Amino acid sequence: MIRDFKKPNINLRFNLLTILVYIIGIILIIKLFSLQIVHGAEYREESNTRLTRESTLEAARGSILDRSGTSLVSSTVQFSLEMYKTKVDDDTLNKSILNMVQVLEKYGISYDDTFPVTINPYAYTIEGDNLKEWLDDNDLDENTTAEEAFNEFKDKYEIQNTTNLDEIRKIITVRYNISTQGYSSTRAITIAENIPREAVAEFSESSDKFAGLNISVKPVRQYTSGSLAAHILGYASQISAEEYATRKDTYSQNDIIGKTGIEYVFEEYLKGKNGVRQIDMSVDGATTAEYISEEAVAGSDIVLTIDANLQRVTEEALAANIQKIANGGFGQRFDAKAGACVVMNVNSGEILAMASYPTYNPADFVGGISTENWNKYNNDDAHPLVNKAVQNSYSPGSTFKMVTAIAGLQSGVINTNTIINDTGRYTKYRDFQPVCWYYTDYHRGHGRLNVSGAIEKSCNFFFYETADRMGIGTLARFAKYFGLGTKTGVELPSEASGSVACPETKAKLHPDDPSWYAADTLQAAIGQNDNSFSPVQMARYISMLANGGHRIDPTIVKTIRKSDGSEASREEIENFVNQKLGIEQEQTEDIQIDQKNLDAVLAGMESVTQDSSGTAYVRFKDFGISVGGKTGSAEAAGNKVNAWFVGFAPFENPEIAIVVIVENGGHGNYTAEVVRDIMQEYFGMNMQTVEENMTAKPYVQIMN
Repeated sequence: MIRDFKKPNINLRFNLLTILVYIIGIILIIKLFSLQIVHGAEYREESNTRLTRESTLEAARGSILDRSGTSLVSSTVQFSLEMYKTKVDDDTLNKSILNMVQVLEKYGISYDDTFPVTINPYAYTIEGDNLKEWLDDNDLDENTTAEEAFNEFKDKYEIQNTTNLDEIRKIITVRYNISTQGYSSTRAITIAENIPREAVAEFSESSDKFAGLNISVKPVRQYTSGSLAAHILGYASQISAEEYATRKDTYSQNDIIGKTGIEYVFEEYLKGKNGVRQIDMSVDGATTAEYISEEAVAGSDIVLTIDANLQRVTEEALAANIQKIANGGFGQRFDAKAGACVVMNVNSGEILAMASYPTYNPADFVGGISTENWNKYNNDDAHPLVNKAVQNSYSPGSTFKMVTAIAGLQSGVINTNTIINDTGRYTKYRDFQPVCWYYTDYHRGHGRLNVSGAIEKSCNFFFYETADRMGIGTLARFAKYFGLGTKTGVELPSEASGSVACPETKAKLHPDDPSWYAADTLQAAIGQNDNSFSPVQMARYISMLANGGHRIDPTIVKTIRKSDGSEASREEIENFVNQKLGIEQEQTEDIQIDQKNLDAVLAGMESVTQDSSGTAYVRFKDFGISVGGKTGSAEAAGNKVNAWFVGFAPFENPEIAIVVIVENGGHGNYTAEVVRDIMQEYFGMNMQTVEENMTAKPYVQIMN
């Protein structure tokens, strides 16, 4: 009995399931009847009087900040007026357009006017084949007068709500633009941009007066410090057709995209991810509801290593120096127009400032650059759009002599006590007998010098002999160790590789005469021949001299702050930049430089600025901080002489290295003023001067 009681009743369960399915079916039939028959007309009416459109909710582009968080580039909000196609008659549409135009004109907002007919008097604004083609496209006879054409469009658009010719033409203008550019119920046409908030409020408060109008919000790039750091920051502008063709999955045709500088390199981080906004409109075009269906994700912020204040001082000092040289402020006039400067932390490789002169204003490219400004920049033979600190390379001249010295000392062909007698002319080779610059000026040599004295006095003869003893292979090996002639990997586009003078380079650059001669080695020793380096490479080289010979990797990006609050790792940043810029990490020989040899070279650099016979002493005498430096004057194409100064400070415990070049600047010691001015700012000497002035006794003027 117990077993029979517990046995499941399969027939009963089956009957219950059948009844349940039957009940559900009846409920669905009743619901369907209610939807289609009882309330069908009501729902159809609601559907016919409501349109839902999707609009892009543009993500705020990430900011670019200096090392302390000062904003250099940000995004501000700009309002644009859009129009969607709606199910209204011509009369309603015409009234709406006239209402819209009156608001635009009230606030001085411009809108496109491409309708080629004017009134008072009637006239065409196009002629010849253009007019003939336009008449044909609009089914008008070639003999149609301007007045007749105007009336044809008035009738075509059924404009009956006004008799005022000026108002009629405004309606025609907007409708003509709509018809030529095209729009639909899901794709809007932009009527006007940069709408002030007062106009936005008026359009929003009376939306029933404006059929199909919608206010879109777009982030607009704002370069908050004018031209400051322009070559570092770069600029962003509207995406080109070529760029859009390869990015259709993530960009629209109206998006902005980074074109140069940090804006270009970190585009993928800065862009962010757009969201989606839903807009409900009634059939007559009035907005009834708005809501966000997918939130936008703001772009990441790029934090640079530069200091905005030091950057400003660097740019101003470089510009003033170039102008002073051009005006003959040092006693001799040179046609100097351009230059570059890099300030680097000698231990970390962080770039604290980077200037290129002349510069430009990135804001000129926001919304599209004018033809006038584009021509101004492109026709300037000083090339203001080029970042000369990274994209150009130059012969280093005598600033290269520390490489020759280190190579000679490390290879053993000279030591710190070696004396070489500079007789003025190097006569070892019959067919090439170069002279020291001192011989050219004073018709005699420097006399007996050790390596420190040779650097102090920039003696060509000493370095001719040193290089001749060790050969070009050793010299090129040490130049490459200091990172010269290879890209640094700094996070900026179009970095120049430069070149190190050696047989391989000559064969590549001069295939018509690939043979290597002793004369080539002598010229390479003093920074000429095919030696060509960018200022940022030179800054790394001087930093390595100052930090004990340790290799560093220059960087201008401190971190990337993502919208979720996290930061990108150093490895992530480096891998991204290498892939974006196509940089291949080169294996570099690890050379341990003897500290004794390094000290001898640095002592020579100290004498350049601290000893009365040093080539830059006049620029640093009575300077409050000890500086190691080197001047250089390098021959360039067109009978020009580029002026270099490289330095570091404080000499006893180096923190920063500074490299400056002025194209056709004449003499290296001229450019030392730039380095001095930057060091005064970096070490707070300008502030000390202000404080001293504030505590000094006040000047009292005695009145008669």
